[in-house]
Amino acid sequence: MSPAILKSPFAVATVLLVAVLPSESAEPKSDFTVELQTAHSGYDRKTCWVHTRAGTIPGSIEGSGRPFSVVMTMHELRLTGSDVYYPIHDLRSDDGGRTWSKPMSQGQSFARRQLPDGVEEGISDFWPTWHKATGVLLGTGHTVRYRNDNLHPHPRPRDTTYSVYDPKARRWAPFRKLEMPNDDLFFMDGAGSTQRVDLDDGEILLPTYCQLREKSSGRFNSISVATVMRCAFDGETLKYIEHGDLLKKADARGFSEPSLVHVGDRFLMTLRSDEHNYVTGGQDGLHFDEPRRLVFDDGKDLGSYNTQTHWLTLANRLYLVYTRRGANNDHVFRHRAPLFMAEFDVDQMHVIRDTERVIVRERGARLGNFGVTRINDNESWVTVAEWMQSIAPHAHDPTQCEKHGSNNSIFVAKIRTRE
Repeated sequence: MSPAILKSPFAVATVLLVAVLPSESAEPKSDFTVELQTAHSGYDRKTCWVHTRAGTIPGSIEGSGRPFSVVMTMHELRLTGSDVYYPIHDLRSDDGGRTWSKPMSQGQSFARRQLPDGVEEGISDFWPTWHKATGVLLGTGHTVRYRNDNLHPHPRPRDTTYSVYDPKARRWAPFRKLEMPNDDLFFMDGAGSTQRVDLDDGEILLPTYCQLREKSSGRFNSISVATVMRCAFDGETLKYIEHGDLLKKADARGFSEPSLVHVGDRFLMTLRSDEHNYVTGGQDGLHFDEPRRLVFDDGKDLGSYNTQTHWLTLANRLYLVYTRRGANNDHVFRHRAPLFMAEFDVDQMHVIRDTERVIVRERGARLGNFGVTRINDNESWVTVAEWMQSIAPHAHDPTQCEKHGSNNSIFVAKIRTRE
């Protein structure tokens, strides 16, 4: 499909609005500042941009002499469906995120592929991150299958996918699948929307989630388990080496969309679950303690559920970025807005309530599928788009979101250490 920006009277080309969110007079005092930029806004009420995540490219790689470039990938979502994604587009900034291009198609690199019996296979939930050891921008995600432009019924295979970016051609390579050793375990496996850790030696710890085959019946269990795969990467090919513990939750839909971070001598990982989101920790990034609910430092539940939570590091401190209940947001699908950020106590494994701050305001649309990009020790970005589907029975009516002010804006929240 053509980019939504070309189709709409509501579209605004490369909007660059910058605002500094309210000071401590309106928000709790924090050790960071937030500059909120609108990189793009507008849509055609038929599709909208979602899953916006950014990766950086050092200026020295391109020989430009500039500090860094940024590539922000995103999906075009059909509003009258459930997770119906069209091929990935991207925005590009060559001045360190001051200005942004219009959404650009990546041609056939992320186009759906035709399979037998009228099935199409595409890619979704993509996350680009700079791989320092090889000097390339590597994006990971997973496949998704469709029939008649709707999700293929279960069981549907899913594979972890990846692609490498060519900064000179400004093109992503055609997406590839990570080859796995066990079809039963990894029949429906993916790294969609997961936050990875790149080790100093170039190996990658890539969180994934999968569904297991039941030995007695041969059917696949609908409960997901989360794990971390240790992978090798040579700049072109991603290879599976081993996987760690299978983290299970024997109710609802299990654990999904894990996000990993390495802080000090510990690895921490968040886990999505239907009723409450969870966190766990371990020493090697493969083996973990029993997952526990995400809570505030007073022991009360964080209120984050059934969506992603991601990590952000800033000046040797660890923060969690999340959405939650209890923020006058019952009109937002699964309470997925506003976006909050708060410091996480690694020793006590809880969120410090007094540090919580809104980094992207709620305007009626959900903000749950976001990304985090490390710029340097004192700056990280959160990128997110307003997802213009609402709550049933009006799930496909974007005006339910618009009446609160949303217009499919793509936000870049630039988080910096307070001077």
